Amino acid sequence: MRAYERLLDYVSVWTTSDGESGSVPSARREFDLAEKLVQEMKQLGIADAKVDEKCYVYGTIPATPGYGEAPALGLIAHMDTAPDFSGKNVKPQILENYDGGDVVLGESGRVLTNKEFPHLKSLAGRTLITTDGTTLLGADDKAGIAEILTVLEEVLQEGTPHGKICIGFTPDEEIARGAKHFDVEGFGAEYAYTLDGGPENEIQYENFNASTAVFVIHGVNVHTGSAKNILVNSQLLAMELQSLIPDERPENTEGYEGFWHLTEMSGNVEKTTLKYFVREHDAARYAKREEKLREIAEAMNRKYGAGTVELEIIESYRNMREKIESCFHIVEYEKEAIRTAGLVPDECPVRGGTDGARLSFKGLPCPNLGTGGYAYHGPYEHITAEGMDLSVRIVKDIIRRFAEN
Repeated sequence: MRAYERLLDYVSVWTTSDGESGSVPSARREFDLAEKLVQEMKQLGIADAKVDEKCYVYGTIPATPGYGEAPALGLIAHMDTAPDFSGKNVKPQILENYDGGDVVLGESGRVLTNKEFPHLKSLAGRTLITTDGTTLLGADDKAGIAEILTVLEEVLQEGTPHGKICIGFTPDEEIARGAKHFDVEGFGAEYAYTLDGGPENEIQYENFNASTAVFVIHGVNVHTGSAKNILVNSQLLAMELQSLIPDERPENTEGYEGFWHLTEMSGNVEKTTLKYFVREHDAARYAKREEKLREIAEAMNRKYGAGTVELEIIESYRNMREKIESCFHIVEYEKEAIRTAGLVPDECPVRGGTDGARLSFKGLPCPNLGTGGYAYHGPYEHITAEGMDLSVRIVKDIIRRFAEN
């Protein structure tokens, strides 16, 4: 079975995670795909396939006789889809021998255009899979799951020599909880790769250092008729605070450029809360960004009185390159496999976080591989069957390199 055929099956299962939920997994519906995958893994011959009580799927393929000394290799993808856009009742469109032009997405009124997505012309001649414009597709990251299971099916059928292979599928990655309950010790891998990237030639081994900064601004609320020299409107102070933050936002940065991102604001005269994402690849610059926020809070308190502004900074994740540099051969294997597939490796930083980043800091070095998809988290999400085939080929080549080295 080709990987894209599996993808078309998996996207029919609704697995959107729920960031407002405190349960694990965040949505019980994630078990529907987990249980389906366990059954499929057992049919492939992965006898120990299982899903635990927190909706993590695990399984192993023992090393081929004579390859027991090869490092155990993990392959990981996530089952949930992003809550940014509907992931229910997905109806994929399949365009064989795609002509590279604009694509009307069903009757939604949306159009996948070359103007917005200029890479489309490079996909001409392939089988293009899109949404109907009313949901996301779910290739993020069901394409990764489909590719992993296709790799395993082919490796087992072809008798490809390999070391121990460990499989892990996680819930709740899209709400930053995917690695939280991952059993690294029980997983049993020495190194791993997440398949959760974009184009098939993509390599990602560094990501943002990230934190969330929360400002709570206190005002004084009195009747407006007697407000002079007494009333302090916390909302106006919040506007002033925002004006002190440098103009480095997601919408005007790219590549290795960091940013502050105002994600939430709420309040009234008495109290206003501002929440920011703080992002930076370089650790030293990241520290300076956090220090800048503290300086702003201190300046506001000097001006308006102690306790007017409170600041809490909550660390989210760190740059996985810090943990991968000491075992950089696993990135070199990626590059060599991509070149062998006839592609040019595209080393690009993750402008966000991944399960791999968190797992790297839990002791499992885990760079990321592309799956062949584009425009994730929305109705313009698309992927090609051939791109997925290439991702399968790349992973098989990595498995071979681990066995040989």
